[in-house]
Amino acid sequence: MDVSGGSGQPRSGNDEPAQSPADPTTPDGPRTAPAPGQKTEKTENTAKTEDTAKTGDTAKASRDDRPGSAPEPSGDPTGRDHADDSPGTRGAPPPPPPPQHPPAGTGAHGADPGTGAAPGSDAHPDRAHAHSAPGGPRPPRRPREPGGGILMGRPFGVPVYVAPSWFLVAALITWVFGGQLDRVLPELGAARYLVSLFFAVAFYGSVLVHELAHTLAALRFKLPVRRIQLQFFGGVSEIEKEAETPGREFVLAFVGPLLSLVLGGVFYLALQPVERGTVPGVLLAALMISNLIVAVFNLLPGLPLDGGRMLRAVVWKITGKPMSGTVAAAWVGRALAVTVLIGLPWVSQSGALGDAAEGNVGVDTVTDALLAAIIAAIIWTGAGNSLRMARLREHLPELRARTLTRRAVPVETNTSLAEALRRANAAGARALVVVDGHGEPLAIVRESAIVGVPEHRRPWVSAGELAQDLTEGMRVSAELAGEELLDVLRATPATEYLVVEETGEIYGVLSAADVERAFVKAMARPS
Repeated sequence: MDVSGGSGQPRSGNDEPAQSPADPTTPDGPRTAPAPGQKTEKTENTAKTEDTAKTGDTAKASRDDRPGSAPEPSGDPTGRDHADDSPGTRGAPPPPPPPQHPPAGTGAHGADPGTGAAPGSDAHPDRAHAHSAPGGPRPPRRPREPGGGILMGRPFGVPVYVAPSWFLVAALITWVFGGQLDRVLPELGAARYLVSLFFAVAFYGSVLVHELAHTLAALRFKLPVRRIQLQFFGGVSEIEKEAETPGREFVLAFVGPLLSLVLGGVFYLALQPVERGTVPGVLLAALMISNLIVAVFNLLPGLPLDGGRMLRAVVWKITGKPMSGTVAAAWVGRALAVTVLIGLPWVSQSGALGDAAEGNVGVDTVTDALLAAIIAAIIWTGAGNSLRMARLREHLPELRARTLTRRAVPVETNTSLAEALRRANAAGARALVVVDGHGEPLAIVRESAIVGVPEHRRPWVSAGELAQDLTEGMRVSAELAGEELLDVLRATPATEYLVVEETGEIYGVLSAADVERAFVKAMARPS
């Protein structure tokens, strides 16, 4: 909140105050101004600034302070891995959405996420009730559980969603596989499409088992899993934290392809007593082959595939630096994307040369080229997302509550807004905390609410009318930093938080907008 009467631009903890000689954002010195009711001699200048906090400047200062927003990452810039599982890839970042997965049931696991929006952009705010002036922001809604399609169940307590895009790929599989069945089992007639639809559902059931393997491993390592989503190119297991050791990273990535290999073996054994030219025989053979393809594809050593995660873990173990592992696996992933883009159409065209004289190459060649381009784009994008996620984790420790906190002035509930702003200007503070008669904090005056009060009404509006009641989640320790800080802010989305010392003493007010700006600034710096 700008109460300086100057430029009106809000500043993070590293900026200079507009007028006050004392930097309100440095850890030195008290964060609270004179106690409530303390007499302050009015000089000619301070009297002049009493009612001159410019509405336009204050509005400019709080443009980015969106009510009810809190850091999220991502898509999550929380540093949490909102990864995709192209048949089992993990760790795709949140600010960008998780990469799609390679065709034929590729699955991924890892971040937000997620999802992932930059700090200050929580889609479902959950703020305490606030008293605001007319025209102020409406009370926030309670946050809803992250969705992502149709909820199918909660195995092991993790919600499983089927995205709308899945129905598109299911229809595509039904049509393509149905055409193949017409050549193998022509006696089925139109019923072949029912058999083909059954195969599409069974195949995605196998993808779900692949994702559940990642999920169980993550839960075993006490890593929270946000959700599993089945979508167009496979599955996504959104694991919200990074594995603590390269060994755990390796295991977490390997279990997905391992389960796909096991499923391929199970379908092979089930196929042995079944006659090959029957519907069960064709279905079992197709499920066996598709699971083997998913396993082999995911074992390719490039991000965002599971094999890339395994390569990352190996390089991490050798160098002792997770960032080095990410860089190596990401560039191998990009090389893999180029190889797929060029190699798949070339292999397909080479195999079709025998049919060239018959003129049957055209459509198949175009289809293979399109498929190769989609897969290559998915892999390339996933590798880039993994690099951005790694850079996020590298810079997260720079986000410290103590350095981002604004100096705050304590005022009582019935103190006029004009008087409260005068005290803040005099103290070089940029936030207001409503306290009771004993100095205990009760609420935080919202910067966005001040903007809605015209300057001429400020002497007649009390600070308490614009304050947001404090909840337990809105009290933040001054010692929090990095991912731990973002986790606390995400747990209770709000525009401002009360920062306190370990002793309970008020240190100041932390604005979600300041955290967002610091986050974006950190992400813009090269690793």
